[in-house]
Amino acid sequence: MKPAMNSVDEKSEQNMREEFRDNIIRIRNHPSLALWCGNNEIEEFAAKNQWVKTPKQHSEYISLFEYIIPHMVRQYDPQTFYWPSSSSSGGGFDDPQDPSRGDVHYWDVWHGEKPFSDYRKYYFRYVSEFGFQAYPPLQTLQTVTLPEDLNAFSRIMEKHQRNASANGKIMKYIQQTFLYPKDFESLVYTSQLLQAEAIRYGVEYWRSIRNCCMGTIIWSLNDCWPVISWASIDYYGRWKALHYAAKRFFAPVLLNALETGENTIYPDINAERIFPVKNSVVFNITNDTREEVNSEIIWSHRSNDSQIRHQGKITVTVPPFTAKQTDEILFPDFSTYDDYISFSLFVEGKEISHSSVLLSAPKHFHFLNPYLTVQAEGEELIVRSEAYAKGVFIDNEKGDLKLEDNWFDMDAGEKRIKVLRGTLSNLNVRSVYNIAY
Repeated sequence: MKPAMNSVDEKSEQNMREEFRDNIIRIRNHPSLALWCGNNEIEEFAAKNQWVKTPKQHSEYISLFEYIIPHMVRQYDPQTFYWPSSSSSGGGFDDPQDPSRGDVHYWDVWHGEKPFSDYRKYYFRYVSEFGFQAYPPLQTLQTVTLPEDLNAFSRIMEKHQRNASANGKIMKYIQQTFLYPKDFESLVYTSQLLQAEAIRYGVEYWRSIRNCCMGTIIWSLNDCWPVISWASIDYYGRWKALHYAAKRFFAPVLLNALETGENTIYPDINAERIFPVKNSVVFNITNDTREEVNSEIIWSHRSNDSQIRHQGKITVTVPPFTAKQTDEILFPDFSTYDDYISFSLFVEGKEISHSSVLLSAPKHFHFLNPYLTVQAEGEELIVRSEAYAKGVFIDNEKGDLKLEDNWFDMDAGEKRIKVLRGTLSNLNVRSVYNIAY
């Protein structure tokens, strides 16, 4: 949708004032109301003389969004904050995308096709819009296609992708990150994992610089039709990988790893290597609760069959509303394409999160076949793996399964998952290993 600017004359102003009054009164007591925002991106485009071009249009913009609407908000909902635009640095066309003030919309990852590591170049104050596309679950696509349409570039598939360049962007990011998918179902899986990884990378970094960056908003939540999109929940309410990942990376107490390796230093493997790759990890704990958190990080440097090469334990006390980082841990004997780092966070002796990190692009990592199995036992599923497995996805034929956790990484061994909803027959499980094999 392109930004629009209404003319502000005496008649239209009176009509708009009545509409603002009605809607402010209607919405002002809603518990989810955080602030009133004048518009989406109009100030940014006006600053560039796009769509809002003439002196008259600029003056009408100031009149509407920086005088009339805030005046109405002060009159009918004085306790709620008003912000003139998103993105904005406070109004007046004063550098609306300034990273040091206000909020920004960041799209260089996705529209700009920058690597995920690009997020870490920025110290934004508030990221109010960023996103990444993925296909909806296969069962959703099957409701609007014939079997012969299940091809990324079929006419029907492109009709259900209303961003002209987006299918190509998905393919380009797959090329940056994963091996080429062996079939269409694997492409759908890969696109969803890619979306989850892209957004996770940004959110975890920006949460690690808490008190500089104070929030992130993902574009977007859900779909209004069966479509390839930025949403984390599709038209039928099915969760994409991103929605499960968001449960983890938006947890009130978060442990994440800020890694340094080939994937961050030399994402282009053909680039000239000016200096050697340093393999290291800094762990970060973000505590967004009101209580101090006494935590313990247990990490292990493992081979691809999950055998432990080195391990360690770090005790960290994190004050309320704080992010705290550990010292850098170096791995001088790390095998870039065969080893990974596994890490867990324990609070009061209870494991509250577990994840892993690679120091190479997943497409270059030597994944072993984990021989994943899944079986139902009462209200739980038991997943077993014989080796390291990344992006473990459990599904059923109907696509109606909702789990306490899904799309997760696991070491060799067993994991139990609570079933929230769905049919426990015709279960299947896959991981990154199955993208190409």
